Amino acid sequence: MRNWESEYERKKTTAEEAVKAVKSGDRVVFSHACGEPRTLPVELVKRAGELRDVQIVHQVAMGEALYCRPEYAKSFRHIALFAGAPTRQAIWEGRGDYIPRFNAEIPSLFDSQWPLDVAMVTVSPPDKNGFCSLGISVDWTKKGFETAKIRIAEVNRNMPRLHGDSFVHVSQIDSIVEVDLPLHELNKKKMTEVEEKIGRNAAQLIDDECCLQLGIGGIPDAVLANLTTFKDLGIHSEMISDGVMHLVEKGVITGAKKTIHKGKIVVTFLMGSRDFYHWLDDNPMIEIHRVDYTNDPAVIARNKKMIAINSALEVDLLGQVCADTLGPQQFSGVGGQVDFVRGAKASEGGKAIIALPSTAKEFSRIVPVFKTGAAVTTSRNDVDYVVTDMGIAALSGKTYRERMKAIIQIAHPKFQEELAKKALEIYNVKI
Repeated sequence: MRNWESEYERKKTTAEEAVKAVKSGDRVVFSHACGEPRTLPVELVKRAGELRDVQIVHQVAMGEALYCRPEYAKSFRHIALFAGAPTRQAIWEGRGDYIPRFNAEIPSLFDSQWPLDVAMVTVSPPDKNGFCSLGISVDWTKKGFETAKIRIAEVNRNMPRLHGDSFVHVSQIDSIVEVDLPLHELNKKKMTEVEEKIGRNAAQLIDDECCLQLGIGGIPDAVLANLTTFKDLGIHSEMISDGVMHLVEKGVITGAKKTIHKGKIVVTFLMGSRDFYHWLDDNPMIEIHRVDYTNDPAVIARNKKMIAINSALEVDLLGQVCADTLGPQQFSGVGGQVDFVRGAKASEGGKAIIALPSTAKEFSRIVPVFKTGAAVTTSRNDVDYVVTDMGIAALSGKTYRERMKAIIQIAHPKFQEELAKKALEIYNVKI
């Protein structure tokens, strides 16, 4: 390996200088979610007056997403692979666009359809051989980094070094910006009573030695809170957060009975607290891989007793799942839900679970039909179980009428009569 230390010093620059590599008309990608650079996006926006039609591509934005503001519409256009709080308004108002795509297929997008000009990523400091880790954001970020014409890295001493397919060498980086700033963290909210009930219900579908996929938020945390007496659970998931760390420390999650990657927690990105990031650093139990591996349904299915637990905004009487739109408005994204639903269903002893509250602001989230313009995230053919705070609906192998009856029974009682009436009116199914 060549003398990387001198190369590292030669490539060091400021964020202000580094973003000068971006030209009008370029397509720029940022590291995903909590791996998003802390200084580069801000400095890029400062150049708005001299740039036009720069496309900024990523999924969940954890920063301010200043490039989405109306005053910068001529300079920047956001291309979303997943809408988030700082970016939704831009998409709704036409200053941004959304690309529907399963997470497992995003890396292939950068091969031909969406070639990248500039990648801006966050990495750990180099090891003794000059390798930096992409840390908590490997997902599609690694492919974006590898295919971009220009590669700019924030070397942040707070980025943990993760084992697996996370490494890039100093020689692959064009510009290096050293920072010492906290990584973006996931703000944890207090678990609600409804989430606690959903967690208890979902836990009934899990056995010792199962391999789990969970997302983020109150419902996954509630499920994990109900697993403290379980034995030898495993994790093969798109992401994890602090709740998994706590169950590892309790000896509940060991991975000892996993079919593949035995003893390892396999993920593609991570979001959590500062303590969680510290726990991840150089932890041999954690393996992070590209999303086209972790989310490949064929790989997921190799895990026996694979349990996929995903959320939804609404479920209709057919068992269809809407998880990413509010009517015609893009709210989030497809993410890895379908990847894991299909992988779990193909797993020996696996289960695909959709979990959601029965109500939201006095409205039922079990609905007769979706709103006009709403997208179906997961088809009725893919779902095994729907879980709410009211109970569990087992759908696999059920008839049309049996499915509707089971779904209505897990709606809030005050909506069940109306749902039964709509089942007859719309579908000619008498409950």
